[in-house]
Amino acid sequence: MCNRVGIVLSLLLFLSLESRDCSASSQYDAVNKISLNTVQGWAVKLGTELYHFGEFITRKKEVQDSFKSAQIESRDGEKLVQSMADDIRGMMELKISAVKRIVEAAENMAFDKQNEPVPEDYQFYNSKEMEDLYEDLSMTTTPEPEFNMENWIIRPPSKNAHLLQNPHFSNIPVNINFSSVHVPTNVYAWATEVIKGIHWSEGLDTHFMNNYQSDPTLSWQYFGSSTGFMRHYPAMKWRADPVDIYDCRTRAWYMEAAASPKDVVILVDRSGSMTGQRRDIAKHVVTNILDTLGNNDFVSVMTFADTVEEIVPCFEDSLVQATLANLRELKLALDNFETNEIANFSAALTRAFELLEIYRNNSGGANCNQAIMLVTDGVPYNYKELYERYNWKYDTPVRVFTYLIGREVADVREVKWMACANRGYYVHLSTLAEVRERVLEHVNVLARPLVLQREKHPVVWTPVYANVTDPKVADYLWEQRERAEQKERFMSQRRDKVLFNSEKEQNRRWKITQMKQGQYSELGNSRYQLMTSVSMPVYDLRHNENITENVLINEAYWVSVTKESVEENGQREMRIARLLGVAGTDVPLSEIQALMTPYKVGVNGYAFMVTNNGYILIHPDLRPVFQQILKPSYNSVDMIEVELFDDDRSPRNFSKELTALRKEIIDQKTGNKAMNVKYHMDDMKRVGRGKKHYYWTGISDSPFTLVVTIPENYGRHRITPPPTDDIHRLSLTSKNISALQYLSDNWSVHPDWLYCRHYERTFSTPEEELLYFLERVAKPGWRWPAKPRPPEHHKNKGHERHNEGTLEARERKSSNPPPRNEYYCDHGLMQALVYDARNTAWFNKSISESASDEKAAEFIQRFGYIVAFLATHSGLTRWQMHPPKEHNDKPQFGKQWPRAIDEVWYRRAVEQHGVDPLSYVYSVDMSTDRSPLNVSAAVVTAAHAVFHGDGHRKAPAAVVGFQFKHERLSEWFENITSSCEHNKCVTCMNNNWECYLVDNNGWVIVSKETKHTGQFFGKIRPDIMMKLVEDEVFKTVHIVDYQAVCFREKKTTNPATMLLTPLENLRLIMVWILSTTMWFYNSITVGLSQASSYPFDYEYVTPTVAYQNYENDDETDDPNVSKPPPRILERDFEKLVLINRTRPTPCDREMYLYQLDYKNLDEKLNKPAKECERPFYAQVVNYTNMLLVVVDALCSVKEGVMLPSIDATEVQYNESLPCLKHMHPLYRKQPTSCIRNHTEESNVQMCGRGCLIQQSIILIISCLILVLNLFT
Repeated sequence: MCNRVGIVLSLLLFLSLESRDCSASSQYDAVNKISLNTVQGWAVKLGTELYHFGEFITRKKEVQDSFKSAQIESRDGEKLVQSMADDIRGMMELKISAVKRIVEAAENMAFDKQNEPVPEDYQFYNSKEMEDLYEDLSMTTTPEPEFNMENWIIRPPSKNAHLLQNPHFSNIPVNINFSSVHVPTNVYAWATEVIKGIHWSEGLDTHFMNNYQSDPTLSWQYFGSSTGFMRHYPAMKWRADPVDIYDCRTRAWYMEAAASPKDVVILVDRSGSMTGQRRDIAKHVVTNILDTLGNNDFVSVMTFADTVEEIVPCFEDSLVQATLANLRELKLALDNFETNEIANFSAALTRAFELLEIYRNNSGGANCNQAIMLVTDGVPYNYKELYERYNWKYDTPVRVFTYLIGREVADVREVKWMACANRGYYVHLSTLAEVRERVLEHVNVLARPLVLQREKHPVVWTPVYANVTDPKVADYLWEQRERAEQKERFMSQRRDKVLFNSEKEQNRRWKITQMKQGQYSELGNSRYQLMTSVSMPVYDLRHNENITENVLINEAYWVSVTKESVEENGQREMRIARLLGVAGTDVPLSEIQALMTPYKVGVNGYAFMVTNNGYILIHPDLRPVFQQILKPSYNSVDMIEVELFDDDRSPRNFSKELTALRKEIIDQKTGNKAMNVKYHMDDMKRVGRGKKHYYWTGISDSPFTLVVTIPENYGRHRITPPPTDDIHRLSLTSKNISALQYLSDNWSVHPDWLYCRHYERTFSTPEEELLYFLERVAKPGWRWPAKPRPPEHHKNKGHERHNEGTLEARERKSSNPPPRNEYYCDHGLMQALVYDARNTAWFNKSISESASDEKAAEFIQRFGYIVAFLATHSGLTRWQMHPPKEHNDKPQFGKQWPRAIDEVWYRRAVEQHGVDPLSYVYSVDMSTDRSPLNVSAAVVTAAHAVFHGDGHRKAPAAVVGFQFKHERLSEWFENITSSCEHNKCVTCMNNNWECYLVDNNGWVIVSKETKHTGQFFGKIRPDIMMKLVEDEVFKTVHIVDYQAVCFREKKTTNPATMLLTPLENLRLIMVWILSTTMWFYNSITVGLSQASSYPFDYEYVTPTVAYQNYENDDETDDPNVSKPPPRILERDFEKLVLINRTRPTPCDREMYLYQLDYKNLDEKLNKPAKECERPFYAQVVNYTNMLLVVVDALCSVKEGVMLPSIDATEVQYNESLPCLKHMHPLYRKQPTSCIRNHTEESNVQMCGRGCLIQQSIILIISCLILVLNLFT
């Protein structure tokens, strides 16, 4: 009974307490609730105070008054694009003219001098061996070894020269008084044909220098010889790191000029005999053939045994464009084919011929030259019936090149016949070292029709490329970086194994790896200079020559035979059609961009250029560098991969409207079209959307089309100075007034724009050069320079032949170059700049001097250190520090952000003007996992666009703004949001509420939690951000990065080969013994002597394991590090320390960025909070781009909210990206020049060459006797 009473009393007590708690809770809710009116009041007050402060500190009213005399003119996109195209075409004619003079001089010199004997003591400037005369050579620690060999041929050393750094040539030390010669590693400089070419081409120096005198904008000029050397001007010391792999004959400017575009089918024998070294040589042959192809070529690689298979399955029954990405895919696939069974040559040749016939009939692919490259170790017979059926009845449209592999292969007749009967070339290869040189023979054969016609010299413009010795070195650089990382991991583990293996340390390292692989910031662009080149072929004008060829006698040994065919001047000579080489010059893309007059295009407008393949040559969003390494396919970025049209389609699902626009642009038509686009800013963290107008026109006599993009609204008009404000006239009429006085302290100009350029003087800064010219303009006698034009070789002028005048007359003509323009100025840009400088000169005065407001001192005291800035449409930037600081370690504002209309804050301010003309755009640096923001040192940037109008029209004239410490804005925000109308009210200081200032792209500017500053709001409160998206406050914008790089784990291949029968093994052993003995006998007398002369140097040993030689590494001098045991391998370490070896691979990445939708925004935001269903208020901060978000912290973050990620993630397709692109090809325009046949080519009988091993008969007999003695 007592127990029951106790239970009842306890229940009543519990109910009583529960009722009290409920009552207290309801009272608490009433007291701790923030009202919508309160939040609205905070937003209005904060915005109003910030606005008045901005008006005061930037002096916006005075800036507007400064432009009241300016005129507004309509921006005619059609005239603008045509004017730009004419200027670019004029520049291109200058370059073409220079190259034509080199071509003419080279052909004439070769005709007159190439048979002259070369003196034994002849010296030339060898780019790799020459030294600077004034360099201290005492630092050399490794002396050259002394050779005591008899009959050793001593060659004269290279000439040395004094080199000076030249800004025009990327600050590389050069000598502009002569050229120097680069000889590839695989070419012997003193080989007969090579040294003869070096000798006669020395006369090109005069023409190089004359070209540079007449056109000081010329960059590197060069003549690349078909023998391998390259003479380049000016002379420079060739520095290759780590090794010199440059060969001019594999560069685009050489390959595309040497022969017309081609379709190539490579057939690789994978029968059972193609094992070991033969397989390696075959792969090397294919790789070198692929290196000679460019964007205008098409290729297919097939392997064959009993069946014929594509090396890349998705490329089956088709030719693929030879882009860097496709060639990389083919090269990687070469590691995977296996050798077995018997070769079915008939099936392979049939398939190749049929494939080429399909493309020939459909005018697909290159639609010009066609070739089959057969790589094998022997054929059973010549398959004449196949050639009769597929080739000869069509007048032999397909050339056949055969590559016979194997030192011991003797029967070469059938293989050579296949090439000679089909306008091709035969090569016999036995070592890897000779592959490069022999493979390049096919280029000279494809060039024969060009050489024989002799009249046309096709002008070739290359796609964009970087100024590195070999762009394919990217994979090597990435591998070196991973090796360095692996080394660091080994060392870290050995120092402290417990720390290294800890979960915290492994998470930290994993995070670093993810950050590296997700990097979008192109920090290494300055390391590379992007350029295009113009080049032309150089022909040997001789018709006949004595030819020496190696001939196999009785299938036993090679002898040299002089071939004779035609009688010329009493001597029997052979008909030739020889390509001497290619001449060309580089054109930095920065020079073309300077002619695009960006100040005329205006803010958020831009110009770009597209090639005949639809690939980008110049574009502001071309991002060729990834972590300071060139991207694998940086030169084949398509136009529709950077121009992102706002059509909400899935990745690579391009609309018909877009592809039709692309086709018109590629076809070089003239037109215009308005399109809705989306674009990213700030390292792909911000997005913009709008309508832009495209204007385009073709650049005549080139494969390029120029496109100008202008914003639809504010881009229609532009600011221009009144015509009475001519700089020179004002300087002469206004006494004691010079434009120099308008530019005193704290100013900068756009570093990439062409105001004035002096060709004979160098300046440390663009500002120094500008002041020099402003001083010259003020003097009497000043003339604005005319645009330079080619002094000769106009379109209607024919190419002079070698027989027009004597050599002396031609040299006298070349020694008188046209007059040189000393400088060039853009009159319109200079006029605009001086107008802006004169009318904004008052900005140099401090605020306290120019302001009458008594609150000046109060504002400055309240905000501390402030920078006020002004940037104009002419590229002028001014700034003032308040209070002035004499010593400041940080770079000044104009030095950090000198690009005026191209700066993100300028672009965003002009866009915001269309939303609210009174608005300021606020931003802070973003904080990401890769780059956390140091909030204590962060600054807030506010920018406002100043427009000038004449009543009916208006245009952006300038942007004003200010910077101040982030902590000051936080204090201001805290003061405002901690007060309210009633004393007893809840504010943001209450722990139950979280308050944020979020910008119009969703990035946090201010938060109570300082660590949230600069972060994306959707990562802090994804549930609130999702609700804002659902309410259409923010709009999600899907962005695809088609230039991304992903990482694929490297696959290891099994080197094991097929099982062989005992008889086959015995045959291979006998062959190996015979060939090895001959090689050993030939090399022992030379190699032993050389080896004894060289001390063994461990410094040059390259270990094959990731650990390397740490016992001799200076970095391991730490006494706490234990020495590893010798010969340790990777597998002996714990798996934890090993990294996953990767390979950078082109891919697509997608992300979702956010933009504030201002349409009916007040209606969307003026909603009450509904407990945890809608636990927040959001209000626009007046006169800003910011949103005040107040969140009820008692409502925890909802789990499972799937907010579209702002982080880039790889787009997953059903196939690899190269396969996807191949299966959905885009339109391309085939090059107009195609010279593939000539009636006299049948008279040229050179069609084959044996391997490079040329033994004397005595040596061969001696080797055979030695072999016989071994078996007796």
